[in-house]
Amino acid sequence: MCPICGNKTRLKIREDTELKNFPLYCPKCRQENLVDIKQFKLTVITEPDAKTQSR
Repeated sequence: MCPICGNKTRLKIREDTELKNFPLYCPKCRQENLVDIKQFKLTVITEPDAKTQSR
């Protein structure tokens, strides 16, 4: 399920599936999120936005 809108994605996982830094794409809200999945527990990885560094 999409962590943003809750819609089904095109991904099937099993109980023994482990994913790290997986780009999960949702066709409904058209967003891609990095996720970790272990034993059906989904964790969304939030990365800080890339911003221009001031010197």
